[in-house]
Amino acid sequence: MDRPVDAMSFTPPASFLTRPTLRGTFGMAASTHWTATATAQAVLERGGNAFDAATAAAFVLHVVEPHLNGPGGDLVGLVRPAGAREPVVLMGQGPAPAAATIEHFRDRGLDLVPGAGALAATVPGAVDAWLLLLREHGTWEVADVLAFAIGYARDGHPLVAGAAATIARVADLFREHWPSSAQQWMPMGAAPAPDALVRNPAYARVLDALVSAGGGAADRAARIDAAREYWWGVVLPEAAAFVRSPHRHSDGTDHPGILDADDLASWRASYEPAVTARFRGWDVYKAGVWSQGPALLQVLRLLEPADDARLDPGTPEGAHLLLEAQKLAYADRDAWFGDADEAARVEALLADDYVHARRSLIGAHASAELRPGSPEGLTPVIPPLDADARVGAGSTGEPTVDRSGQTRGDTVHIDVIDRWGNVVSATPSGGWLQSSPTVPSLGFCLGTRLQMTWLQPGHPASLVPGRRPRTTLTPTLLSRGDEVIAMGSPGGDQQDQWQLPVLLRMLVGSYSPQQAIDAPTLHTTALADSFWPRGWTPAGAVVEDRIGDDLITKLERRGHRVRRAGDWALGRVSAVGRDADGLLWAAANPRGAQGYAAGR
Repeated sequence: MDRPVDAMSFTPPASFLTRPTLRGTFGMAASTHWTATATAQAVLERGGNAFDAATAAAFVLHVVEPHLNGPGGDLVGLVRPAGAREPVVLMGQGPAPAAATIEHFRDRGLDLVPGAGALAATVPGAVDAWLLLLREHGTWEVADVLAFAIGYARDGHPLVAGAAATIARVADLFREHWPSSAQQWMPMGAAPAPDALVRNPAYARVLDALVSAGGGAADRAARIDAAREYWWGVVLPEAAAFVRSPHRHSDGTDHPGILDADDLASWRASYEPAVTARFRGWDVYKAGVWSQGPALLQVLRLLEPADDARLDPGTPEGAHLLLEAQKLAYADRDAWFGDADEAARVEALLADDYVHARRSLIGAHASAELRPGSPEGLTPVIPPLDADARVGAGSTGEPTVDRSGQTRGDTVHIDVIDRWGNVVSATPSGGWLQSSPTVPSLGFCLGTRLQMTWLQPGHPASLVPGRRPRTTLTPTLLSRGDEVIAMGSPGGDQQDQWQLPVLLRMLVGSYSPQQAIDAPTLHTTALADSFWPRGWTPAGAVVEDRIGDDLITKLERRGHRVRRAGDWALGRVSAVGRDADGLLWAAANPRGAQGYAAGR
């Protein structure tokens, strides 16, 4: 089924390009914030490798995009050292606490895990995962890697507009219910303005302590190990103890957190094999069914036989095909994905006969049903969904919060490739400043990933102590011979949906990486929302207005419930790669005026 990549049938329109695709031979970085990108490139310039650079930039992202990720959150990464044939998954998604039972939540009058408040906290995995990467594949000392983040936390950084807007949305919640968050983020009594210089001295002290913990160790690995143990043995127990006091949650009532020291003692970040499928000669790698990653692999398998012209997202036929294929793949995600024995095997979901049967369900009209399949004859289970019960139907994935603590946090992303061929793509998230009350002595809060579990037993994504919640975090890595692409995007349920048009435009069309990222995009909302209060929008589609009135009208005629999002509203994709001739490249999203690429 492989097709030559030079058999291209659609080309980019003659339209405005926001910036060039960067090309060079030394090293490339791209992320959702210019300061993180600059940090990664600075590490490369000083002789660090891609893993040193990504780790340094990731800790900076905790500081400069605190509304989109934090030290109390989680991450999924794809890591391929130079010379390795396949990447591995950097697994930074912690599990549910031992006390996080369905009965516990039901006894508190809950039918969903709240979207804000530490009752929804898992074991935080991001910091340990980054330190594991640094230990196993980096070359720098932990002190040098953390110096960038320590400086920005202690000396200050200009607050991005999105963070300022988020703080303004939760200002009443902070004043009335989360005073420690008000003290950290509104020290003058009001939300800071965009570009205000903000500091987080408490977090700077935490990072300093991680460095000091290894002061007497004999070598670099031992110093990193000491930092990890200090994180687990001192820092996180303090956070868990703080949130065990009742505080306001997104259901409008107060609950105590349930994470405790025993939960923190029994888990560490690790590596896992990636799962893969082939599309047009490229091997595409994702994390397993505990993430939503295999849904993109299934979409690509569904699209594989289509003529190239039918895969153009800028045509009515291509847009319809993408939306309908994704509905089928995400229905399987919602029925079959999770960290559980009940989850379907990836091999079954990608099997030729199964994919062919699923493909036959794509018709000329938009489906308004949630249609999971039955891999290996299994019977799908879908929890009850409330149509349009989402926070702002058709959310673009950006944080929206109200005074009750109702929150939809987003995510960050970073890609780095160096001159030796090391490459990493990682999507950290969780621990948003609006997730739960700030721990005053630490300067950060715990995340809320448990909101992605169901309070009904027997589903692959049901809440079970010790299991990871099914995460939306889903970076991508592709390879074909000596060529490689590392990419990802924030956006919750939309992460892979926003990556898909970029991939198709690059691999099937004749778009450059930056042209593919800049091009107008779309996604479906006809899936089970992963975030509280969990709902779905039958036949829903969200498009950027630049995609064109004619295309929108034709989608509506096919039965899609189209919502216009504005000209530049959807997607925050960044990417780096290496061409067949050895040239490196990077591209980043212009939407929101935060993402940048750098390299030479």
